[in-house]
Amino acid sequence: MGTRRLYRLAGCPYCATVEGKLDELGLDYETRDVFPIRFFRSEVKAVSGQKGVPVLVDPANGVTGMAESDDIVAYLERTYG
Repeated sequence: MGTRRLYRLAGCPYCATVEGKLDELGLDYETRDVFPIRFFRSEVKAVSGQKGVPVLVDPANGVTGMAESDDIVAYLERTYG
């Protein structure tokens, strides 16, 4: 099945919002810290088609690279809340 992964940047308030929701729901996940410079975010680009963070991968539900914190939080609430 795989593990949930959250691509994030330290100090990013949008990433913190998503992490807070994951923690609130008691969900297991691993974090992948990304480079502050977007040019070096090739792994994020490969997963989601863009270089912004946060990006969530949730293999259990076929989520291969969901971006935008509001969308991720809504997905988490709908799926696990």
